[in-house]
Amino acid sequence: MADAFDVVVIGSGPGGYVTAIRASQLGFKTAIVERAELGGICLNWGCIPTKALLKSGEVYEQLDHLKDYGLSVEKRGFDFEAVVQRSRKVAAQMNSGVTFLMKKHKIEVVQGTARLEKGSPAPTVVVGQRKLTAKHVILATGARARTVPAVGLEPDGERVWTYREALVPKAAPKSLVVVGSGAIGMEFASFYRALGSEVTVIEMMPRILPVEDEEISKTARKAFEKRGIRFRVPANVKKLTKGKGGVSLEIEADGKAETLQADVCIVAIGIVGNVEDLGLEALGVKIEKTHVVTDKHGATGVPGLYAIGDVAGPPWLAHKASHEGVHCIEHIAGLKPTNLTAPIPGCTYTTPQIASVGLTEAQAKEQGLEPKVGRFPFRVNGKAVAAGEPDGLVKTIFDGKTGALIGAHMVGHEVTEMIQGFAMAMTLEATEAEIQATVFPHPTMSEAMHEAALDAYGRVLHI
Repeated sequence: MADAFDVVVIGSGPGGYVTAIRASQLGFKTAIVERAELGGICLNWGCIPTKALLKSGEVYEQLDHLKDYGLSVEKRGFDFEAVVQRSRKVAAQMNSGVTFLMKKHKIEVVQGTARLEKGSPAPTVVVGQRKLTAKHVILATGARARTVPAVGLEPDGERVWTYREALVPKAAPKSLVVVGSGAIGMEFASFYRALGSEVTVIEMMPRILPVEDEEISKTARKAFEKRGIRFRVPANVKKLTKGKGGVSLEIEADGKAETLQADVCIVAIGIVGNVEDLGLEALGVKIEKTHVVTDKHGATGVPGLYAIGDVAGPPWLAHKASHEGVHCIEHIAGLKPTNLTAPIPGCTYTTPQIASVGLTEAQAKEQGLEPKVGRFPFRVNGKAVAAGEPDGLVKTIFDGKTGALIGAHMVGHEVTEMIQGFAMAMTLEATEAEIQATVFPHPTMSEAMHEAALDAYGRVLHI
C-alpha cells in the first residue's frame, strides 16, 4: 500500500520547505522528501554559511582601519578553523530551525532519494521501499555547480574547489584563482582576500558581475582592486593543470596567452539543474539546458507535476524559489496567488556589497524606454561618512514617460539591507512622485535612495 498525501514536495531548500509550510497552512496533508540535510544547499552549503564566513572576513579586515576610528588593538590574527566552525554552527542552527518548522506544521519528512513513476492523479514518488501517492507533486530539487572537465575545471576537493569545498578547507590558501565573477565567485574572492590570500578572478565576459548595471560593475571593480583583488577580464581558461604545489592555469586574456599559478582554483561558472535520475524523461517532462520547463504557475505539462526554484531556471535565487513555491501551491489551492512577476532583488555580499532590482540602464534603453537616471554617492551621505563607509553609490532608473521606478542599483556598505525598499516601491508601482514624497529618516544610508530619486529629476539636495 502506498502512503497517500495531498502534496509531496521533493527537495527541502528555501523553495521546497517554504512550499511545504504554505501547503500545510492551506490544509493539505503534506510530505517533503530530502536526500541530505533539511534546508538544502542554501542553509547548509550556500547562502547562510557563506554569510557567516564573509562576516568573519569583514570584521577581520576592519581591524586594519581601527586607527581611523581612534582605536587600537595589540595583536591581530585569526584562527581559520574557528572561522569555519562558526559558519558550520550557524548552518546547523538554521537546519534545526527548519526541522522545528516541519514538526510544527505536521509535515512528514521522508529521508532519501526520490524517483518518479507514472501514477494518477500525479506521478508516484518512490523513496527506497516507500511509495508516496499525491494529488500534487512539486519538484524543488535545486541545482549544483557547473564544471568543465574538458579543460580541467573539475573539482577534486584538494586543488580545484566548488563552493562546497571552499566552505570547509583545512586552511586558507596563500593564493587562489577564482574562475567566474558572479555573486558566488566574488563572495569567495572577497572572503579569502579579507584573510590575506592573494586572489585573481577570471571572467570570460567583458566585465565582472555581468548581470549588474555596467556603472555599478565598474564601481565595484575599482573597490575590489583597491582591496588587492586582481582581475583578468575578459579571459578564457584554456587548460588547468594540477601539481603537488598547486594549480597552473593557461588562459587567454585580450588575445594574449598567460599562465597563472596558485595554490587553489575555485570554479564558480554557473549552475546546472538537478534533473537526473528522477524519471522525468519517462514521464514526458520537457527539459531545456538542464532545467525543467514550466508554465507561469510552475506546471510541467505532466498532470499533477510542478517545478519551482533553481531546477525551473533563472534567476537562481533562494528568495525567488520561495516566492515561486508559494505562488504554485496557492494556485493549486484555487486562491489568487502571489504575484509571480514581482520584482526580484539580487544581492552580492562582498565588501563592498552590491544590490539591484529591475532593469539596468542598458536594458531600459534596449526595450525602447526613455530612462531618467539619478545617482547619489555615499561620500556625501552623513551616516556613511560617520560610519567610515563612504565608498559606493545608489542609482535609480525611472521611465521617462510614466515616472515609474523601473530599476535600482547600489554598491556600498550594507546595501543588501536597503534594496528591499526599492523592491517594495516597484511592487506597489510607485513613481518618482511617491518616492520623492516619502520621508527618509536622518541620519541613515537610506537617504541616498531618496537623493538618487530626486537627482533623476534635477532636484537633488546634497550635491
